[in-house]
Amino acid sequence: PDSIYKPIERKERTFNKLRVPKSVESNLPFKSKHKDDTKRKKKSYASKRAVVMDADEKKKYTFVQAVNTIRNEKKAKRRVKNAERRDAKAKEQAKSDERLDAARKARKRAQHRSDGKVEAARERKRIRG
Repeated sequence: PDSIYKPIERKERTFNKLRVPKSVESNLPFKSKHKDDTKRKKKSYASKRAVVMDADEKKKYTFVQAVNTIRNEKKAKRRVKNAERRDAKAKEQAKSDERLDAARKARKRAQHRSDGKVEAARERKRIRG
């Protein structure tokens, strides 16, 4: 009601495919060449047929799967252990930093105190003449 703005409706623009002359395309590296990306309407015979493993292949496949499962479990355990170790190390580091900060603070306090005493002595000396 307050605005006279009406949304502008534009139709979607469609662009023609880029046509590269064969003479130019033949000189291009493979990466830049046009790839036919037309999809098949029907599935090919190779993609439709079922792959049935014989007993020996199946045995090898299950063995490889078992080995991979074991490896993945070990990796997961290692990851958990490393995380725990990292946490413990972080706690230890925090304690160490806290101790160091306390010592640094005490050292600074003592230094400022002694500087203050020296300054006070100088001031007394200056006043006495």
